Amino acid sequence: MSDRGNDLARALADLALTIQDQAGTESTLEAVVKSAVEIVPGVRWAGVSMIEGRTVTPRALSDPLVAKLDMLQTELDEGPCLSSLREHRTVLIDEMTTETRWPRFAAAAVELGALSLLSFQLYVLQQNLGALNLYGGEPGVFSEDSEFIGAIVAHHASVALFGAETESQFEEALTSRDEIGQAKGIIMERFKIDSMAAFSLLVKLSQDGNVKLSDIAHRLVTSMDDETA
Repeated sequence: MSDRGNDLARALADLALTIQDQAGTESTLEAVVKSAVEIVPGVRWAGVSMIEGRTVTPRALSDPLVAKLDMLQTELDEGPCLSSLREHRTVLIDEMTTETRWPRFAAAAVELGALSLLSFQLYVLQQNLGALNLYGGEPGVFSEDSEFIGAIVAHHASVALFGAETESQFEEALTSRDEIGQAKGIIMERFKIDSMAAFSLLVKLSQDGNVKLSDIAHRLVTSMDDETA
């Protein structure tokens, strides 16, 4: 293996170890962004962004400039995160000064000094997605190696975000289950009925009002908390 190949293998191994040592999602994403700047050829600034509908929000970034570029896509309602990245796993802007797909975003990016961009799709979930955005301070700085190594870094970011999403859904499910149990208890106490009858009443309220069962339970529990406050 060449010296260059050895350096790459060592860098990727270090990346895996660094990420493995992180305790939570935010620290993992920060490690991903830091590593992207260090090991992906051509990268000067990097960030992980969340795209919800037409809004781009920075989640982890190597420099405040990345947050400005994210907000530009939202303010101008154009940019790779709002269009192409939904259909393509990778989007490359080799030279911002000649970019025609998103002319207003490109012009603003040039003013900030970001002259090239390499974006990776992290995941797509309905109208939301995640992105790893890598910016260059010069045009034409991203190579095939940049795309290859960047894709590996993006994979680590995807795993971190998926883990966070799964954990969030699990916690939400536990909260809903607990509140449904509390709501059943409130109904049983108030109407002197058993558990099955209380649950049936909750289901009927949910169906009649076309409201999720968990939302009905949450409202009931919250109203009781307000009464006893």
